[in-house]
Amino acid sequence: VQLQASGGGLVQAGGSLRLSCAASGRRISKYGMGWFRQAPGKERDFVASISMRGFETQYADSVKGRFTISRDNARNTIYLQMSPLNPEDTAVYYCAATSRTGWAEVPSQIQGGFDYWGQGTLVTVSS
Repeated sequence: VQLQASGGGLVQAGGSLRLSCAASGRRISKYGMGWFRQAPGKERDFVASISMRGFETQYADSVKGRFTISRDNARNTIYLQMSPLNPEDTAVYYCAATSRTGWAEVPSQIQGGFDYWGQGTLVTVSS
């Protein structure tokens, strides 16, 4: 499966963005999905993940209550709604897919648990 992330950009603190990750090659209904991010000079970190069926989700503590992951299996796309944003959210955001989880199982926060990665989209939050 190929993943293409989009929707990044420059936004002021307190603003909102919605990232999209469009899949091609296979139906994403067969994959648990996740978002990760890598801030300048830092390691890539987990942001959020969602089960195949879309009802189970988990979030990093740093984004809980501000970000929402969702999926539209019919459109073969997942989303990350982010609001309100703060400068610490500045990073390249990556979407990822795993075939190693069950239908109602939320993927883990471990990068090694994901099999496929998109190219990333840059989010810059100004203060």
